[in-house]
Amino acid sequence: MVFVILFYIKAPYGRFQRPGWGFTIKARWAWILQELPAFLFPLLLFISYRAWDSIPAIIMLIIWEFHYFHRTFIYPFRFGSPNKPYPGLIVLFAIIFNCINGFINGYYLFHLASFSNEWLLSPYFIAGITLFLLGYWINKQADSQLRSLKLIGGTEYKAPRKGLFNWISNPHYFGEILEWSGWALLTLSLPGLAFAVFTFANLAPRAWSHHQWYLNKFPEYPKNRKALIPFLW
Repeated sequence: MVFVILFYIKAPYGRFQRPGWGFTIKARWAWILQELPAFLFPLLLFISYRAWDSIPAIIMLIIWEFHYFHRTFIYPFRFGSPNKPYPGLIVLFAIIFNCINGFINGYYLFHLASFSNEWLLSPYFIAGITLFLLGYWINKQADSQLRSLKLIGGTEYKAPRKGLFNWISNPHYFGEILEWSGWALLTLSLPGLAFAVFTFANLAPRAWSHHQWYLNKFPEYPKNRKALIPFLW
């Protein structure tokens, strides 16, 4: 449902910010509020279920918190416009999602599942953590390139042209999809798979909207550049 709806209704933040969505919060604090449950829930569940006796559980917690520490406590302080209005309704939706997602992943990994140390040498874990780290690197590289453009251009948007931006319009979204696909693989779990599927359902329509926006705003924008997946789409 989300995948289909977001092709018709653009979430009203960033370049698609528009009135009519109720109260707003300053972007920096909105981002911290909406991401905080995803940081806290797995950590609290890890402690509650005393999962520190399992080395795979410890490593999985570190992988998860590695992403969400940056997303919650570092990324918001790198905003070019930290006081830009951010719809409170979007914050509420994100909090609900992050509470559910953080809970089901943490509850499964630190209470229901039982991973032996040999799991760390399994092809699923090795391939998954490789994919996760690759996606993380792609995501952070793209974010840095977008941030540098904002520092140069101020509030005026510019078309990015470095790295994977030469191939796709949204490498930051592509990287995040790779991250959580890797997570699904390294945990080999239904909660992990659900997160990966929802990440794609949420980001693919927005990537398409960004791509069309670039094409409409910049006449010289490369027509052969794809929206999200290199060489395909």
